[in-house]
Amino acid sequence: MQNRRPHISVVTPVYGCARALPELYERLVETLSQITKNFEIIMVNDQSPDEAWKIIIQLAAKDPRVKGINLSRNFGQHRAITAGLDFADGEWVVVMDCDLQDQPEEIIKLYNKAQEGYDVVFGRRAERKDSFLKKLSSKLFYTLFKFISGMEADGSTANFSIISHKVVNAFRNMREQNRGYAPFIFWLGFKRANIDIEHAQRPHGKSSYSLRKLIALAVDSIVAHSNKPLRLSIEFGFLMTFLSLAYALWLVIRYFAFGVPVAGWTSVMVSIYLIGGLLFANMGILGLYIGKVFNETKNRPIYVVSETTFEKKSEQESDDAGS
Repeated sequence: MQNRRPHISVVTPVYGCARALPELYERLVETLSQITKNFEIIMVNDQSPDEAWKIIIQLAAKDPRVKGINLSRNFGQHRAITAGLDFADGEWVVVMDCDLQDQPEEIIKLYNKAQEGYDVVFGRRAERKDSFLKKLSSKLFYTLFKFISGMEADGSTANFSIISHKVVNAFRNMREQNRGYAPFIFWLGFKRANIDIEHAQRPHGKSSYSLRKLIALAVDSIVAHSNKPLRLSIEFGFLMTFLSLAYALWLVIRYFAFGVPVAGWTSVMVSIYLIGGLLFANMGILGLYIGKVFNETKNRPIYVVSETTFEKKSEQESDDAGS
């Protein structure tokens, strides 16, 4: 009876939100207790620069249902989510942020919807409580991602979701270095639904996603899930070739038919710089893909666990979880 699988696991990556953790814990316990007494809360410390790990240890000492995982360095939000999912045992697993913008009370809505026969339920933020700049950058990111990747993308949904254990098992088989929780879940398929949830203001701190990080995330996500940029560069190359030949033909006709001399040094230099810039851009796109392939061939762990607040299941399972 002691080893009985939890009915619900909650996985939350932790970074820069130490002050929110005690309140997050209290609200999670109150909410989850309305569904089941058999649950676990997995907090993955992604080397948060504050006192987050110390607080996680205190919460775990007070309540064994809290499981803390301390990563050896900052691996990023989506790898931290992967670590939590690798150690989650629940029949249902909730993934949420730790900053209290994802409100624990909304888990009941996600859970009730899942009981209607869905394996995946995402929370759709009907009204985002973010700054104008963040909402704008998010909208631009998802529009660009949807166009280039050809995959479903919606700025109103993020990571806040509930998934069944069979979805978790399928997710664990995806060991790419370049990760994104929601795109991976969408790719897996399974019966899915979105429901409206209440999104809250962030009570403590600020988002760690700067504009530079958002751009890097956009590039990584597009390269990880689509080769469309390569196809676009090929199509653009053929278009430039066709336009160049057409222009050259026009110059020949003008010269022989109308005696108009071909423009000299300026037009030649402009053409050289234009074609050179396009070639460098094309090589850069190709280099991104080669770099991602290089990273995959290294076969390094997705994350490294420094310590946990609980005893690992077995040596083999620990190896599988860190692979």
